[in-house]
Amino acid sequence: MLGLLITEQEQKELEYLLKREMDELIYDFNYENMDSRVKEAIKERYVLLFNIFKRMANHSSCIKYTPRKNFPNVK
Repeated sequence: MLGLLITEQEQKELEYLLKREMDELIYDFNYENMDSRVKEAIKERYVLLFNIFKRMANHSSCIKYTPRKNFPNVK
């Protein structure tokens, strides 16, 4: 387990970066001609980023990025 001590401004910057990356993954996932293995890797990366995001974002921000909402069949 690791700890992280950051300022409020750094927290907002990390939230912003994570949101942009998750938005990009959602966009990429919706590409029609993508191999199923690539889509599975995108889902795994998204879940990993979301788990980081939910540790620093407020509840209302997390709802928009919930994996079940954006990716079907994600636990």
